[in-house]
Amino acid sequence: MSKYYTCIIFLILMLLTPFNLHSQESVLPQAPQPVATLIDKDGNSEELVPGYEYTGEAPFSILFKMNADEYERFSLVCTWSFIRNDEQEPFLTRYDADVDYEFRESGTYTVLPIVTYTSRDNSDVVWEFENDPFTIIISESSLKVPNAFSPNGDGINDYFNVYDVKSIVSFNAAIYNRWGQQLYSWGIDEINCEDCGWDGTYKGKPVKDGTYFVVVNARGADGIKYEFKKDVNLLRGFTENTNP
Repeated sequence: MSKYYTCIIFLILMLLTPFNLHSQESVLPQAPQPVATLIDKDGNSEELVPGYEYTGEAPFSILFKMNADEYERFSLVCTWSFIRNDEQEPFLTRYDADVDYEFRESGTYTVLPIVTYTSRDNSDVVWEFENDPFTIIISESSLKVPNAFSPNGDGINDYFNVYDVKSIVSFNAAIYNRWGQQLYSWGIDEINCEDCGWDGTYKGKPVKDGTYFVVVNARGADGIKYEFKKDVNLLRGFTENTNP
């Protein structure tokens, strides 16, 4: 009886094996599902998908992921083409499955994900998947400097800082008194946040009301340079209810 059952099992395996081989060989590459994660200068993240158009301020970085499956019978090549709107050819081509890129210049960008599968048995057998592109639009830069502030604790204009800031990729500024002594300085990490900038103190103590001097050097994503040298009026006695 044992020989009988052994023969039956052998026949079953013989019948199933060709079917299994055939089913594996018939597996063809499937289209990938690219995604992207944008991280802005404040650390906030946003998920992007192909065909999506994102408009924002530089600088920010995007992590592109191809999400392409690998197959034993096929070699895989991932291609990311970065193209500016006024150019025909890519200014950057990457061949990694995941690509991290920082956008620092204004304009419109197209990021095209392409996946190519080539048969390991026959190089003439090729599957290519070209997905919808990611479109990235970076606004033109802007930066303005006020000429006065009132650090009196009323919650209004208590800090001296630049405003109307858009797509600024480098920034530094400093406050000086009339004798040229530097009282405060700050960089790009402190231009788009609450309670940032100069609070009208030096070494923890309030300075006197009066006129001070600010020097600002910055550059926008569109290449525009911002250079300001101007007076700053510190007016603690001024409030929104002060009569002109």
